[in-house]
Amino acid sequence: MADFFTLLMAPLLLGFFMISAVITGQLGLPDDIASKLQNDSRSINSTSTDYGHIVQQFAAAVLYPNSTNDIATLLQFANNGSTPFGIAARGQGHSVRGQALTQGGIVINMTTLNNMGSRIVVSENTSLGSYADVGGEQLWIDVLRATLDRGLSPVSWTDYLYLSVGGTLSNAGISGQTFRFGPQITNVYELDVVTGKGDLITCSSNQTSELFYSALGGLGQVGIITRARIALRSAPKRAKWIRLFYNDFSAFSKDQEHLISTNGIKGNNGFDYVEGFVLMRQGPVDFSFYPVSDQPRITSLLNKYGILYTIELAKYYDDTAQNTIEKVIVMIYHVCGLCFPLSSPIFIFFFILSGQLYFWSLYFALIIILLVIMVGLLLNGLSYVPGFIYQQDVSYIDFLNRVHTEEEMLRQLGLWDIAHPWLNLFVPKSRIADFDSGVFKSILLKEKVPAGLVIIYPMNRNKWDDKMSAVIPEENVFYVVALLHSSGLTEWQRFDEVNAEILQFCNDAGIMIKQYLPHYEIQQDWIDHFGSKLQSFQKMKVKYDPNKILAPGQRVFNG
Repeated sequence: MADFFTLLMAPLLLGFFMISAVITGQLGLPDDIASKLQNDSRSINSTSTDYGHIVQQFAAAVLYPNSTNDIATLLQFANNGSTPFGIAARGQGHSVRGQALTQGGIVINMTTLNNMGSRIVVSENTSLGSYADVGGEQLWIDVLRATLDRGLSPVSWTDYLYLSVGGTLSNAGISGQTFRFGPQITNVYELDVVTGKGDLITCSSNQTSELFYSALGGLGQVGIITRARIALRSAPKRAKWIRLFYNDFSAFSKDQEHLISTNGIKGNNGFDYVEGFVLMRQGPVDFSFYPVSDQPRITSLLNKYGILYTIELAKYYDDTAQNTIEKVIVMIYHVCGLCFPLSSPIFIFFFILSGQLYFWSLYFALIIILLVIMVGLLLNGLSYVPGFIYQQDVSYIDFLNRVHTEEEMLRQLGLWDIAHPWLNLFVPKSRIADFDSGVFKSILLKEKVPAGLVIIYPMNRNKWDDKMSAVIPEENVFYVVALLHSSGLTEWQRFDEVNAEILQFCNDAGIMIKQYLPHYEIQQDWIDHFGSKLQSFQKMKVKYDPNKILAPGQRVFNG
């Protein structure tokens, strides 16, 4: 028995001995890097799990880099050593299946790159216009605040902004703006990437383009994104935030698809954000958006039908911009045959007659009135349940940062750091009705599984770049379906059983889904996931991370 125990523990003890030697510099790691490696219990435990709280893995040490050179040096060392070890870059650790973890390797705490000073720099040039050079460790909420100070903003977002730039760009970065502006990865001009071999390379669509395209949506498999040059546009000031209720899935999906279509977008005058939710009788249901007086009506409607669908919309506007009025009037002209440009004699006469103060007071009032008319025109013809439309008018930043309000509430209730057995899918448009009947109305509703937050909305394939590593369905329109379950730390298996049932249903029904934020246990599933992109992705892995050091928690090449 003792001999068996010795054989069992020998590899583990050897691994920790090697890491200890690394930390003290005995294996040749430069002293300035070795001093930034920590293997105390606090460091190890803080990186042993992620937001999912399902997978637990213990690194041998954590690197706290002060520069991108520190990261490059560590990766060079890992490649040149006799025994390569896994290295996981960790931003906010918001993965849910251990993707940001490593067992016995080294975790890079990307947040300490903030010690380099300002890592969000807003610039402009004639070829690109406005852009921001942003460190991969930076949070999107900080990018938003820094760019808003200059009257600018990125155009594509995630629903939750307390995520790192490098983390979302390694996946895709999606939200309700994606139908219009594409995912975050298609709004990037340039990257700095530390490859798996430890080379720091600046790349773009015109420079080392194969690395640029493979890193964007590449699940961290070819390199660690340490800087991104992000496209910016003029920032709006406010958002008209709307929710519409449906009791019929066909009407719901038809209206969503109209809103993201060419006709629905209506040039620059359509909605800027389109998402949706599925509400089920068994709950839980978040009523915080709706007036207290209307919550019983919504509950009654939900109890009557058992399942409801909600379209969530946002129209951005600028309450001080002259072109807002002109755009709205032009739109009314197209719809109603009316047009009064601001340069017309009636507006000039009104300005002279009334005086500037009175004019501008009515001017701003006119913006709001015309915005209401514009939203009404955009909603015209939609088939939501009459009387079940709800609106709020909020600042642009409050709309984009809306999930943080929920986070603060959940943290106070002790419901943030719990298990999150999430399942995120891309479903082809042609099969979304089958998914509704087979998953929403059968697996979830009939079995009375607590649905949690269920998000569903369509996207346009032509807003994605197929040269990038992110994988999506082949159809021109496809849906995001996010089943965001939450549970106690010991109860997540029940939800995983439901997830497995959903995946099996899709397989049996021939629904060609793709996982977003994918998690697979066997290599064949990864082969099926990448499909036609597999060969080129494998080629990039061999070229830029031949020893399979990076992102072992993804289990793409070392599952």
